[in-house]
This record gives sequence, C-alpha cells and structure tokens, in this order.
Amino acid sequence: MSGSETALDALERSLTRLAAAVGLLERAAERRMRHDEARSNAEEEFALMQDDRSRLAVELDAALDRSRALEAASAEAGERLIRAAQTIGRILERMEPPAD
Repeated sequence: MSGSETALDALERSLTRLAAAVGLLERAAERRMRHDEARSNAEEEFALMQDDRSRLAVELDAALDRSRALEAASAEAGERLIRAAQTIGRILERMEPPAD
C-alpha cells in the first residue's frame, strides 16, 4: 500500500505543479494581452497625431500663402495710394492760382 500512496503522492504533486504552471501561463497570457492592447492604443494615437500633423501642415501652408497674398495686395494698395495722392497734389496745384 505504501507503493500506491507514493504513486498517489507523486501524482498529486505533479497535478499541483501542473496547476501552478497553468496559472503562470494564464497570467503571462493576460499580461501579454494587456501589453498588446496598450501597444495597439499607442499605435492608434500615434497615427492620429500623424494625421493631425499632416492636416496642420496643410493648414499652415494655406495660411502662409494667404499671408503672402495679403502682403502683396497691401504693398500694391500702398503704391496706388501714393500715386493717387501725387495725382491729387498735381491737380490741386493746377487749381490754385500762383501766389505773387
């Protein structure tokens, strides 16, 4: 009978070790799933940030183009105002009688 008890004891010890190994494997699988999920979330956030960066770059380029166009229009308007003021000055000179 002692031979069967040692066989049962050995079987119980093996089953205990197996249950412990399965528990470790389950915990490792859970950690891996959490890690993979966190990595997936980080990759998703990174992709969103890249999309935002691209969109902002396009918007910045458009704003710079508008700024350059406004600067050119402002310079042209300034030149036209100067010419208009000069023309008005010449007209006024012609209208005023010379002072003797």
